[in-house]
Parts: sequence; structure tokens; C-alpha cells
Amino acid sequence: MDSINKNTLRRLQKLPQINSVWEGDRRPIKPGDDLSMIGNSETVGECIMWVDGSQGSIRATDVVMTNTGPEAIVRTLLRAMEHPQGPGIPARPQKIVVRDREIQFLLRGVLQDLEIKVEYEGVLPLIDEIFRGIQESVESRPPEIPVIYAKPLEKLAKNIWDEAPWEILSEHQVIAITINQWDVEKLYISCMGQMGMDYGILMYRSLESLKRFRQLAIQEKDIEKLEGIFLSQDCLFLTYASNDDDDDDDDDDDDDDFDLPIRDYDEMEPNFGNLHPLEGLRSILYEEEAVVILTALEAFYRFLQEYDNKFDDNKFPPLNKTYKISVLAPNKKKQSINIKIETLPDVAKELYEMLDLYGDNDDDDDSDYDPVLRDDLIPDNSLLSLGVLPWDTILDLRRYSRLHSQLADTEIKQAGEGLPVILIQTTSPKAKQLIADIVEASGLMGIGFTKGEDPYSEQLYDLGVLKTGDDKLHLFGEFMEDDRTHRDARKKWDKRCKDTENWCALLIAKGVTGVSKGKPTFKEFVGYFEVPWLSAKEMKLGHLKLTPVTGIEEF
Repeated sequence: MDSINKNTLRRLQKLPQINSVWEGDRRPIKPGDDLSMIGNSETVGECIMWVDGSQGSIRATDVVMTNTGPEAIVRTLLRAMEHPQGPGIPARPQKIVVRDREIQFLLRGVLQDLEIKVEYEGVLPLIDEIFRGIQESVESRPPEIPVIYAKPLEKLAKNIWDEAPWEILSEHQVIAITINQWDVEKLYISCMGQMGMDYGILMYRSLESLKRFRQLAIQEKDIEKLEGIFLSQDCLFLTYASNDDDDDDDDDDDDDDFDLPIRDYDEMEPNFGNLHPLEGLRSILYEEEAVVILTALEAFYRFLQEYDNKFDDNKFPPLNKTYKISVLAPNKKKQSINIKIETLPDVAKELYEMLDLYGDNDDDDDSDYDPVLRDDLIPDNSLLSLGVLPWDTILDLRRYSRLHSQLADTEIKQAGEGLPVILIQTTSPKAKQLIADIVEASGLMGIGFTKGEDPYSEQLYDLGVLKTGDDKLHLFGEFMEDDRTHRDARKKWDKRCKDTENWCALLIAKGVTGVSKGKPTFKEFVGYFEVPWLSAKEMKLGHLKLTPVTGIEEF
């Protein structure tokens, strides 16, 4: 065992020596132990603890792996002397008591120049009491979901995942559920795909709470304040989190093929809980809350199965239905209750209009100038990718019933790696609005590129262009000519378009604010348009330049 270096030894010798006896030990821990006093560590191994027996206080703790060497208990002891946690002052004890002979001999050698006695005792009363309290806390802690409701809720969570209501309902399209049981009159359901959550169902206890949260979330621009706004909600919830610990943050700029995994339920973990302004976030459900969630979600699931086709193309018609739900009440008796569920189109309209009332308004109708190339079609802050989809994925997209599709009126030659695709990812409302704008413009007629220039910086650009059925041209991307990554992507794009005899596609996805940002899956796809690849000559475009008054115009 190494000895304490001379500088540290001199520093420790300067500490006052107090008339106290410290207990020290190293004990195994297991998953589920309440280790809040030592930083909520998730490590499963051993806990090292030093306590002041005279004061009844913890001086220092640490969690280490089981195979960590004996030096760890010395490191924790030195920290207990120099940097004690809690109210203790830096000091040396007069005596140390341990219940392990090996540790006793080790510490005698290490501490011989610090005038600290090291003794052996078979029992350490204070440490025993602390660990006994930890065990009692674990045993008395209620389960996250009451046992009688755990399996029904887990089954229902999977059923709702398979139904995927967030694919057809935006968060502003609210559904009311009348329960009139267990101190709950109504719940207001909002399907979450934005607002910081990936997938989930929020069940607000009042419409006022829902409206207040949406207004504050739209208005607030400071990300640090959003957590406080999130905790101000009054609702029960079901959310889904990925149970894949491998966060794929690697950027692969040289590979422009899209990664399109279909997220299976096995890869997700459902979480139930409660949000309240005074209680905060709680992931433990009590019986009354669990039975309310179970009843509401069962009615919601049946409603989705019966009416999901009514919500196609962003429709939200007035609908209502009453279901008889049989549940096991908290008194352990079977109970059948009538649950009314209804859409609230007027509320949905009011919530959506908040975007215009409290959000950014970038509309500019002050000019009658009709530019050669418009830049008002693609939503702000969208993510843009230039790549290719394999032919088997294209076949899946063509069969995907929840997708707004515009398919080619002729057979596309399946040659090369796949179909060249422009991917635009934005939020769910903006994605649906983009599709609606394209439909209103008589569809999408083609995709192309042309050259552009900023005469002030002399920067040259490769401009991505969409042509709509009303014969208008829309900018979808500005790429610097000297960007090597884009140059390589354009070469691949041109080659792939040649392989397909000038056919390509536009793919629109939602989820830009969720965990699928930059890597949407089938669940995020909302629009798919197969169109010809157009040359600048076919679009009747020449070299374009940027002007400060009218925007982009032709040379």
C-alpha cells in the first residue's frame, strides 16, 4: 500500500484534531437501494461510508465497483477529513473504528503519522442504523404502478403505441373524456409529438391548465424557463421513452443514405405519472390515479379504433361516443361505468390560433412583387437532407396508408441504389400545412437545381427548387458552391437521377423537436411526392442573383 505523499501529510497534520470517534465501513449495495444521500448513484457495487459517531453525522460517502481496490476507503477517509459533507468542519478524529481486520491493518500503516488510533469492533452501531434505514425505505416504497393495475396499464400502453394516435392528431386537437368517478369529472387528452416530448398522451384535469401551458410554451423563447412552464401543468400522463442506451450522435457526413428504422414497441418503455404545479413531476401512481388513467385510455383506445379514419388529412370533425368500461375499482370490486368521449373542434381551433396570436408572425404582405423564385413555402427551422432510399423502402412508402402520397403516373425504372429523395423535417403542424400548401398549388410538378449568386459577397450558390402545379417555383435550399460535402452529394444525386430516368421524390416528415430529430422513422412521415427531375432550362431559370429589395430575381 502506498503511503500518503508528504505535501498531503503536512496539510492533514495542520487540521485540528477533534475529540470524536469515527466509524468506517464498506458494504455491498444492490439495485433499488435508496442512495439519495450519496448522489443518487445508479452504480451497483459497494458503498463506502465514514460517519462521526460522536456527532451522529455522515462525513463522507462514495459508491465504487466491487473489484475496486482497498485504496478507495482511504480516499473517502481523506475527503471526510478535508472536505466533509454536511455541517462538519475539516478535522482529524482521535479514533477510528472499523469492523474489518484487513482495513484496520491498512489504516494503521497509512495514518501512523497523523496520531489517529485505529481499532476493530465487530459492530458499528451508527452505520448499521443508517443501512437499516435504507433497507426499510426500499421495502416501504410504493411501486410505481399499483400491482393490480400494472399489467392492464402495460397492455394498454402497447395497444395505444400500435394505434399511434400522434400520427393523426396534433397536440392542439383536444379530446374530452367524461368520467364522473374517483373525484374526476373530465379529462382533456392531448397527443404529444412536440413541446419537448417525443410520443405520449397528456390527460389534463382542466381545460384552463391545457390552454395556459400551450400559451406559455408558445410565448417563451428562453429554453431554460421551459422546464418551469412544463412543471406548471396539471395532468396525468403516459409517455414513451427509448430504452436504447446507445445514443447515436455520430455524424456521418460522407454517407447521404437515409437511416429509416421503424421503431418497435420493444425498443420503447412506457412511463406513467402525475404533473401538478404544487407537486411537480411524480412517476408513482396511486390507486385512484391508476384507475382513472386506465379508464380514460381504454375509452380513448376504443375511440381511435372506431374513428381513426375520420382524422385523415388533418381533419378534426365533431364526434362523440359513449363506451361502457369495466374496471377493478380501488375498493377491489368490479365496476362498469359509462364513459363519454368527444372531440372539441372549437377548442382545437382556438389552440391552433394561439400560434398566430402569441407566436412569431413572419407574414409580409406589403409588396405586390412576384419573384421568380419564392421562399415562403418551406417552414422556417426545417431540417433538409439530400439522399437516396432503397427500392424496398420506396415500396413500403407507397403502401403506407397514413402517408399523403402523390405517386408517379408511370412506372419508375428501379435501377441503381434507389430513388433520390429530398427529405424535409419540421414540426407536425407545419408539415401538415406544407402538404396542404402543395395540394392547394395543384400538387408538386418537379424538383431541380439552378445557380445563384449574392453580388455583395460574391458567394455562389446551388439553389434547390420545387415546381408546383400552379407553375410557381419555390426555393427549398441554398447550398454554397464551394461546400465539398454538397458538391459530392450533388454528384451522387445527378447520377441517381440518371439511373431512374430523371425521377426523384420529396419526403416530408414531422418530429423535428423530438428524439427523432434528423432521423425520422415511418411514424414521422406525413407526405411523399414522386416527381420528375427538372433541369434549370426546363424550369426556365437562368443564373439568379440576390437583391436587397425584391429578394431573388433572374439575371
